[in-house]
Amino acid sequence: MLTTVVFDADETLLDLRPAVTGGLVAVLEEMRRLTPAAAGVSLADVESDWGAVFGELSAAPVMEIRRAALARSLARAGLEAHLDDIAALFFARRFALTRPFPDVLPALAALRRRWTLGFATNGNSRAERCGLAGEFSFELYAHENGLPKKPAPEFYAAVVAAAGGPASQVVYVGDSIEHDVRGPQRAGLRAVWLNRLGLPRPPGLVPDGEVSTVAELSQLLAALDDRETASG
Repeated sequence: MLTTVVFDADETLLDLRPAVTGGLVAVLEEMRRLTPAAAGVSLADVESDWGAVFGELSAAPVMEIRRAALARSLARAGLEAHLDDIAALFFARRFALTRPFPDVLPALAALRRRWTLGFATNGNSRAERCGLAGEFSFELYAHENGLPKKPAPEFYAAVVAAAGGPASQVVYVGDSIEHDVRGPQRAGLRAVWLNRLGLPRPPGLVPDGEVSTVAELSQLLAALDDRETASG
């Protein structure tokens, strides 16, 4: 029997990409206001700075990675001294623009009638700042209380502990194959791949379910639950 459905945040429940782009546009506008030297810096430049620093800092908190990317962007125009103000500007705009995908809130309301809902993320998209306040019975954030990022086994162990039951009764839902499907399954959880982009399934990947929207989850999980009840 399934008891708990736990969600990843960014690109699963939250439409993050437009929010990040909006934050970077605000950064670029401020850079250009501060100095003519920023006229030659493009949006593509500042977007690429995330990838340039991510590899070395991938295990770090997301805010630390973003600050490093912004520092790289500011260095393009000699504005390194403005990092604190620019970072504050970026995060204010990013959170102001971060909202759930349109299918999310109605789907969560339907799921909540049968299952406990949780929220567990590597990122810094706090539920209360992103239009999801009060939607979950528990929330877990990597780097709080020493919790490592997915796909560390300790992350999924914390999810199971918060759910309060065996791992086999917990379903993790997310868009990342490694973090949200393979990682949970290795830890004994069920895993549903949210494939919003309609990507081909990689060879060897066998999620417990696959959906293209959160709206499809209720029917999929009910069928999975009913099959387990019948066979158990």
